[in-house]
Amino acid sequence: MLDPDPAKKLPAGGAQRAGQAQPAGKAQRAGVSEADDSPAEAIVAIPLRHPWRNVIAVLLVLGLAVFVLDAAQRPDYGWADVGKYIFDRRISQAAWVTLWLTIYAMISAIVIGLLLAIMRLSPNPVLKSIAWLYIWIFRGTPVYVQLVFWGIVSLIYPVFTLGIPFMTPWVTIPNEVFTNLFITAVIGLGLNEASYMSEIVRAGLLSVDEGQAEASTALAMSWGQTMRYVVVPQAMKIIIPPTGNEVISMLKTTSLVAAIPLSIDLYGVSRGISAVTFTPVPLLIVASLWYLLFTSVLMVGQHFIEKRFSRGTGRMKTDKGPAAPGPAPTAGPGATGALGTPGAPGTPGAPGAPIGNDFGGKG
Repeated sequence: MLDPDPAKKLPAGGAQRAGQAQPAGKAQRAGVSEADDSPAEAIVAIPLRHPWRNVIAVLLVLGLAVFVLDAAQRPDYGWADVGKYIFDRRISQAAWVTLWLTIYAMISAIVIGLLLAIMRLSPNPVLKSIAWLYIWIFRGTPVYVQLVFWGIVSLIYPVFTLGIPFMTPWVTIPNEVFTNLFITAVIGLGLNEASYMSEIVRAGLLSVDEGQAEASTALAMSWGQTMRYVVVPQAMKIIIPPTGNEVISMLKTTSLVAAIPLSIDLYGVSRGISAVTFTPVPLLIVASLWYLLFTSVLMVGQHFIEKRFSRGTGRMKTDKGPAAPGPAPTAGPGATGALGTPGAPGTPGAPGAPIGNDFGGKG
């Protein structure tokens, strides 16, 4: 006859072990598993100290302060004349002339540069050679020399003729375009800048992967739609920063139109006033302050335009750390495969089995 209380036959130590809910080894393994599932502590990075940076910054600030205080006390700068002419009507009108020169020259440069970039990318060797020759000439010669040439072109070509060489011309047109010095300055500045803008535009278009245009063609998009909605928006991220720099450079290059000679721009008027008052330094400071104002406004505008066209391309910032890896899902003894059979290694529904469709094959 079996004893209904088997614990009576066990020794004291055995009874205690029998009363335990879980062996010690399993409890330790369970504790390790629970510890592994907890998220890892974040590493506290201590930034590297750079004490010499602060020292250099303080020295630079002190040097700048000494220079400003010294300049404020020197009478040769003529600060009274600076305040007198900074908002002079002649200076203000000359500042507007400088702005319009910059705007017209850059518009013409962008249009011509875009055409040259398309010609450089064209499979037609004739168009490609013409564009290359244009860029070679205008980038290879100084802009001041070019402006001097455009200033005397009305003397070299007093009239424009159209006809067969060595015969009576069919049409004779007086050269009245280059007698207008403002138009001549716009032409000279625009043609020179177009050679640089063509390379900027070409680099931007080449930065877009060819697969973008191929995918657009597969979606039945026309060439114009592809350029407008796919290629150009992506290329603008490359085109805008150097174009903004070229606009700022053009603003300051307008001071060279004295070579034409055009003297109604900001630098020309400042130089003319200083020749009468014999105060060149104050008038140079006045012109520099106006150039600095225009340049600062252009830099702010360039920043916002770059920010507008860079949307969706920056790195995503997040404060969340990487998720702690959890235990891999495993199929238990009662798991069934795709056809309702018990899970076994190598069969659908079993651990390590490839994911497939309902019939056991790869999707």
